[in-house]
Amino acid sequence: MKVSKVQAEQNRERVLDVAAKLFRERGFDGIGVAELMKNAGLTHGGFYGQFDSKEELMAEASDRAFQETIGNWHKIAAFAEQREAGSALKVITQAYLSKKHCAEPGAGCVMATLGIDASRQSTTIRHKLTQGFRSLVDLFAGLVTHESEAVKRERSLAIVASLVGAMVIARAVDDETLSEEVLQAVSKSILS
Repeated sequence: MKVSKVQAEQNRERVLDVAAKLFRERGFDGIGVAELMKNAGLTHGGFYGQFDSKEELMAEASDRAFQETIGNWHKIAAFAEQREAGSALKVITQAYLSKKHCAEPGAGCVMATLGIDASRQSTTIRHKLTQGFRSLVDLFAGLVTHESEAVKRERSLAIVASLVGAMVIARAVDDETLSEEVLQAVSKSILS
């Protein structure tokens, strides 16, 4: 039975949403096409009608995850600034370095979950992560209050690297107290 163009597009969007979550939870190689499609409520055979390859899906799902995250952070920043001028950096830093974010990689930052995986992937996938990283840096540059653009960019690069590194370490260690210490130390470092 052939599906309509509208249904095909809805199916594609569902696959991208599911892939963005599951790749962040399990890594690019941690889930196959058949299981991913099953999680999306679709058959394995429908995959190749929507994507040329798993690599294409990996790249598009990474892009989707970045767009979602950055869109959410822009909303959080705008809301924080309405409540208290200059508070967006603090609010986003605290949300990023929270226990909740640490416990939910499938809804979290792409760089913290897939950055290491991406370093072993194709240039297509690495390019999507590069674009996403640049968007993160730009977002934080807009939150940093310094006089020159060069200083804002440098500070933004350091903030994003610190956030991502802290999250990777906090998730990797098997000591909850140490994990929390890492998150708190990096938060203090960024906000002081």
